Amino acid sequence: MKTPPSPPGAERADGSPVRIGALVPLTRPGWVEAGRHLLAGLELAVHEVNDAGGIAGRPLELVVRDTAADPRKAAAAVDELARLGVAALAGEYHSVVARAAAARADALGLPFLCSSAVLDALTEQPTRWVARLAPVQSHGWRIYADFLLGAGHRRIAVAAEPSVYWASGTRILQDHLAARGGTVIELDMRALTPAAVGDELVGNRATALLLLVGHPEPAVPIVKSVRRDRRLAEIMIGAPAGQPEFAGWARSLGDDGAAIPFLRYLPERLGPLGTRVEAALRERLAEAPSFVAFEGYDTIAVLAEVLRSYGADRARTAESWPRVAVEGTRGRIRFSRTPGISVWQWAWTPVQVVDRDPAEPGRFRVLRSG
Repeated sequence: MKTPPSPPGAERADGSPVRIGALVPLTRPGWVEAGRHLLAGLELAVHEVNDAGGIAGRPLELVVRDTAADPRKAAAAVDELARLGVAALAGEYHSVVARAAAARADALGLPFLCSSAVLDALTEQPTRWVARLAPVQSHGWRIYADFLLGAGHRRIAVAAEPSVYWASGTRILQDHLAARGGTVIELDMRALTPAAVGDELVGNRATALLLLVGHPEPAVPIVKSVRRDRRLAEIMIGAPAGQPEFAGWARSLGDDGAAIPFLRYLPERLGPLGTRVEAALRERLAEAPSFVAFEGYDTIAVLAEVLRSYGADRARTAESWPRVAVEGTRGRIRFSRTPGISVWQWAWTPVQVVDRDPAEPGRFRVLRSG
């Protein structure tokens, strides 16, 4: 495919801004809390880049578009941002939305650094235009499956809604657990009420229930129903997609939201950069930053380094992915071609299985690192 030229003025040295398009879920049905954290990380990093002199003296400008978890809205935003002359795209949290954005960016020849989405097949075919920071779903969810096995769980129920992302997660769990003597029982939440989930768990002799559903509905009602069912006092509830990471989870569920293991992408201890950024994000958000906020910050850190080193030409940005070596908040970031993955991939972000401590739900316990 012929490389499209960069927009006029991309290499100007007249002090005009270098623009980056940001795709973020800021309204429902998007996960608004995740979007707010992602945007906080993006904005903090842009602020710091500009305080340090910008990109060769030009300010970095974030052009934000709300995807609202809608793939069609995201694709339209990519078209608009390309017309506006952005040098690159950043962001997005929802995997199915990021996939639509990546396909459109690839078609337009617009570099896209995906911050948070984990679906393995981010594009149908290998592309040079797209890179990703988050670990792929198969990597993280296999670590989660190993955690379940290590905790003695062999009969695992998944309460799932229709979604490419949830279906992909279910397949990963089934394949990984079946090879190790485990069984995955699928509960279709289109056909079950939260109250009926308990009967299914008892009837199937499940020892763990995984929430592969949206938050707050129906995740919160399911947790409340299971917690109040005396037959299920010993069952473990899990949420591999990370719902309990956010403060809204604790506000919705209180003590019921503790001891629900989930995946997050942080090292056990942050280094000096991560510690400094954590404090700045906490001030900006007025609460503890999630791993999604760090993903946002790292996205801009990478793009700023690429733009400083190779200029704002889109083709040169796409060619630079394998040469990137940037100190991020969670480790040194490098991109490579990973078998089975169609985009340039950081392999791998630190992965943890974490839960909220029942004795102090505002505190997280690291249960496993991978």
